[in-house]
Amino acid sequence: MSFDVMIVGIGGQGTILTSNILGRACVIEGIPVRGAETHGMAQRGGSVESQIRIGQEYGPLIAPGTADLLLSFDLMEAVRAAHWLKPDGILYSSKEYVIPTSVFMEDYPAPTEEMLTEMLGSRHAHIIDSRAISQQAGNILTQNIVMLGAASPMLPLQKASLQEAIRKTVPPKTVDLNLKAFEMGREAGKSL
Repeated sequence: MSFDVMIVGIGGQGTILTSNILGRACVIEGIPVRGAETHGMAQRGGSVESQIRIGQEYGPLIAPGTADLLLSFDLMEAVRAAHWLKPDGILYSSKEYVIPTSVFMEDYPAPTEEMLTEMLGSRHAHIIDSRAISQQAGNILTQNIVMLGAASPMLPLQKASLQEAIRKTVPPKTVDLNLKAFEMGREAGKSL
């Protein structure tokens, strides 16, 4: 079994935390896992990528065009990273996106949500309003966990393992909040 997950976002959206949760869930189930991260200018709102190879015993890097799942916390990053997906791969993205500073500095026209979703083409894309769901859960900082929950039925991991990994990875005082966000995201993902 091999299942490749590409996780993308911008600095501060929880990309690395989410990859750590996935890795820990694999360890809980005794499944080999490999991962690699690219931080770039994350502290300045730049792109962050995590590659998680579930069931993979060899290298940590995913080749472009071979990822089974693309999990994006920013719609613009989903467009930028869509080339990682294999033809029948599945994309889960937040509908939120941050317009780069260069757009404002150079007075370029800002992209719209419709433009970005159109750029995804015919890919199997599921766009989630993670902000609204995380607010209902109790904190907008749980958007990454909402997205993980939405994509979780597609992962070759048990729900209980993911929940246990969340318990062991997030700060102790936020466990209940994150578990609620995960469950609400999971329900939103099932309804697509």
